[in-house]
Formats: sequence, C-alpha cells, structure tokens
Amino acid sequence: MTITDAVKKSFDGVIIDLEVIPASKTVKVVSGYNPWRKRITVKLTQAAQKGKANKQLIVELSKILMVSESDITLISGQTSHKKTVFIKGVEVKQVLDLLEVFYYE
Repeated sequence: MTITDAVKKSFDGVIIDLEVIPASKTVKVVSGYNPWRKRITVKLTQAAQKGKANKQLIVELSKILMVSESDITLISGQTSHKKTVFIKGVEVKQVLDLLEVFYYE
C-alpha cells in the first residue's frame, strides 16, 4: 500500500487523511504511512496546544502543495492526532506528485 490510499478526490478538491505527531524534533510532512489506518504520517515541531500544531500543519501543507493557507481546511480531528484536511482547487494526481517527492518508502 502507498500514500495514494490516503488521498481522495472530492467535489472541488482533495481530501487527505493524516496521522499527526506533534512536538517532534523536526518537521517532516510525509514521515511515513500507516497502512492499517490508511493515513499519511506527519511530524510537527509545534505542541498540540491551542491549535498550534493544527496551524503548523496547514502552513506546511500549503508550502508543499503550493496553495494558499486559506485553501486548506481541517475538516476533522481538531483535537485528535488523526486528522482529515480538505485542499480546495487541486487534483489528486497533483497532490500525490507533490507529496511523493517528500515520501521515502
């Protein structure tokens, strides 16, 4: 299985299922893949306090996917390590191509 299982087409964008590890030593947007949960693993340096990790997640995804931060919406998992984000105005292939650059299986 690959990260393709965690990226799905939506009406006007893409939905990505993530598993976030806050308070890590380094930021690594694609640090692995959990085949049982079908989620891309993401490491963030911000702690999971007052939305800091969520904000960092959106900032980092916007850089990698080359979209505005306002095009990224956290649709579930605001207080959980299992998160789902919606990226407006992109295609699945575009997202996979950009994410796979950072993913080393």
